[in-house]
Amino acid sequence: MSEALHPNIALLNKEPRDLKFANTRPSDAATLIVIDTSGKAPRLLMGKRSDKLKFMPGMFVFPGGRAEADDIKVPVHSRLKPEVEAQLQTGVVRPSAARAHRLALAAIRETFEETGLVIGVPGKADPIPGDKVWSDYLATGHLPDLSNLVFLARAITPPRRPRRFDTRFFIVNANTIVHSVGDIVGPDAELTELAWLTLEDTKSQPLPAITRAILNELEAALAEGTLGKTGAIPFYSQRHRQFVRALI
Repeated sequence: MSEALHPNIALLNKEPRDLKFANTRPSDAATLIVIDTSGKAPRLLMGKRSDKLKFMPGMFVFPGGRAEADDIKVPVHSRLKPEVEAQLQTGVVRPSAARAHRLALAAIRETFEETGLVIGVPGKADPIPGDKVWSDYLATGHLPDLSNLVFLARAITPPRRPRRFDTRFFIVNANTIVHSVGDIVGPDAELTELAWLTLEDTKSQPLPAITRAILNELEAALAEGTLGKTGAIPFYSQRHRQFVRALI
């Protein structure tokens, strides 16, 4: 199938978007899809964004957000697998192992910050000065373990949107959850509820178009048995106001 004819392209192109905003450079960002494969059908951890938020209110999303400078400072138990590190540097203007490492850590930090779930292994480290989220994570007695993260897809927000991200979508098995901190999700938080949804469940939920596209990629990878295997990664961006899907 031609990449231009991929079903996700029509899905993304038909979503209405307000393009009145000044153009900005997209920020590096990361999202973590936590998948539970212990049952008959895989289930995915998703959170409902507060209706009070200006950005994607009421939508179900995966935990994620902007990569921060402190992410690279955090000690880890294990680094990314070499093939994942290499995939993250493909198609990047200024590729580096450090940048790949930082993106993976951002996915784990954002998941902890938004859900209270710790992805890692037991281990001790000093707090990160001035960084409450990472310091709180390390205070649980765990270190990030990047070796179980799989790189699923990449997507850049179209130009002239209020926020633009160059997002890498990672996936990890739910058996890597080693601890949970309470009172993170609730009516006054960014995520008002968490839910473990099957792929079929997600089809009836309010989702951003790019989230639906990534779910389609995941469903195909599961069906074809290619998830976690070395190969081309789908990369979504926009050219001349039309989405394109490339393999990197």
